[in-house]
Amino acid sequence: MEWIALLLFLTVCLVLMAGYPVAFTLGGVALLFAFAGILLSAFDASELGLLPNRLFGIFSNSTLIAVPLFVFMGMMLEKSRIAEHLLRTLARLFGPLPGGLAIAVVVVGALLAASTGIVGATVVTLGLLALPTMIRQGYRPDMASGLICATGTLGQMIPPSIALVLLGDVLSTAYQQAQLRQGLWSFDTVSIGDLFAGAIVPGLLLVLLYIGWILFTALRHPQRAPAVPWRAAEGEPPLGRALVTSLLPPLLLIAAVLGSILAGKATPTEAAAVGALGALLLALLRGELTLARLRDVMRGTTRVTSMVFMILIGASIFTLVFHGYGGGDAVERLLGSLPGGAFGAMLVVMLLIFLLGFILDFIEITFVVVPIVAPVLLMMGLDPVWLGIMIALNLQTSFLTPPFGFALFYLRGVAPQEVSTGAIYRGVIPFIIIQLTLLVLLALWPTLVTWLPDLLYR
Repeated sequence: MEWIALLLFLTVCLVLMAGYPVAFTLGGVALLFAFAGILLSAFDASELGLLPNRLFGIFSNSTLIAVPLFVFMGMMLEKSRIAEHLLRTLARLFGPLPGGLAIAVVVVGALLAASTGIVGATVVTLGLLALPTMIRQGYRPDMASGLICATGTLGQMIPPSIALVLLGDVLSTAYQQAQLRQGLWSFDTVSIGDLFAGAIVPGLLLVLLYIGWILFTALRHPQRAPAVPWRAAEGEPPLGRALVTSLLPPLLLIAAVLGSILAGKATPTEAAAVGALGALLLALLRGELTLARLRDVMRGTTRVTSMVFMILIGASIFTLVFHGYGGGDAVERLLGSLPGGAFGAMLVVMLLIFLLGFILDFIEITFVVVPIVAPVLLMMGLDPVWLGIMIALNLQTSFLTPPFGFALFYLRGVAPQEVSTGAIYRGVIPFIIIQLTLLVLLALWPTLVTWLPDLLYR
């Protein structure tokens, strides 16, 4: 009855495209298929008896406590106007250079990504702060909007990324399953810290490639990204002091969070707690912390966390039913029979994830697709850290891909009227090519990913 597993997957995709909530679609459709299978004697009812243990495992997973803490940290930093101060200061620094304002946006986006790890918040923040200024200073709308969309998605790759936290937890389980299927009882492990370390070099390469593209465009077509001489406003502090007061707090926070993880002094959950407290203190010191603002951050954190865990519960029900119909065995046979061995299987999985990124968010793909395909790929000998970073970069590319890229919708919601949807679509094309190029580079030279984790942990 393995064809029913395929039908289940296709039905979930169709229902999601119809606009129904993700968490309830995953769980609801899977339970309908399970009950129908029980009535038709095609599904073993005892499979559903495993569900309470799975749900208890979700709620007792200490690693996932990092999710609400990182979300709180990101939202508090967003409310404390760090991006606004950073952008203004770096625009003063880089503005007189060709494409300087765009370079400032990329640097701010990278710092926000390393401080918050939330894609939607970064795109919206940069869209509100930088896009009107760039257009007013003569930047082409497609250039400005594409840059902001691409920069906003850096939070997908640069740690501490919520995507890497979730992906690390899923890959850890998948790696154990792969070793069990191979008859290995002395487990090697993969942690969120491994993924954070593996993402640093690719994340920095992506930032440098963005800046390289900006400089190339600005020098070849100055009218698309002109230099913007910055005039300091009355009472504005000197540039040196502004750089210290704007850059030092987020850099210290990044060092505290990432440094403690990479040095092995704290788990990601403990580091997330440090980051949340640091963001709270930073907002307090800046005079930006009010009771109303704290209430908004707490409510926003609760909404995002509830969404993540509800999707995780729905995805657990889906994968349980999918495997109950033999879908996992079918996927294993399919990937194992592809020409090219591990390379062919990896290529097909990457293409599938890229296409699913048109209709599914990274959370659904992480919780639904990765648990199905990752054990098979890991049994073929692929490095789990390299696999995780490849999937994360692929998902980041899907954020930008027209017509359904989520970053495009985030920016469309806050962009000025003179920026057309077509301009946004055209603007992201060079950055999609850049990300696909980096994906190929990581495939050709996996050490770009594995070098730092091997240096730190092995």
